Order: sequence, then C-alpha cells, then structure tokens
Amino acid sequence: MKSKIKYTDEPMGKVRVIKDFLPPPDKLVMKEENVKVTISLKKSSIAFFKKEAQKHHTSYQRMIRRLIDLYTSQHQKSA
Repeated sequence: MKSKIKYTDEPMGKVRVIKDFLPPPDKLVMKEENVKVTISLKKSSIAFFKKEAQKHHTSYQRMIRRLIDLYTSQHQKSA
C-alpha cells in the first residue's frame, strides 16, 4: 500500500493558470456512418467473442466491428 500524502497549509510557490485545452463532451462523440449488414458466422467464433467481450466488459459486436475496421485500415495502407 502506498504511503498517505500529508497536506499542509504551506505556500505553493509560483502558480500559473493553464487554459482549458480539453474539448467539450459533445465534441468527444465521434459519429461515423455505419451500415447494417447481416452475416453468418461460426458458433465457435461468436462464442469466442462473447467470452472475450464479457471479460473486458464490452460488446462482442463492437469487438468484431473493431477487428474488421483494423483489418481494413491495415490493408488500405498497403494498397
């Protein structure tokens, strides 16, 4: 366990205010154009993704989508 920090009322020294550079929450929402598709996959593949998704507290569909996106971007670079 880490040692506790003891705070005091001592002067902090020279302080400067830094402008807030973080975007507002509405700018963090990245909307991409998605297209719904129907695809048949092996039961074992879906079982794998569901198990992994549960471990990582995410959606198995999101994991599959991300896998396809990474594959696409990798192969678009080499084309």
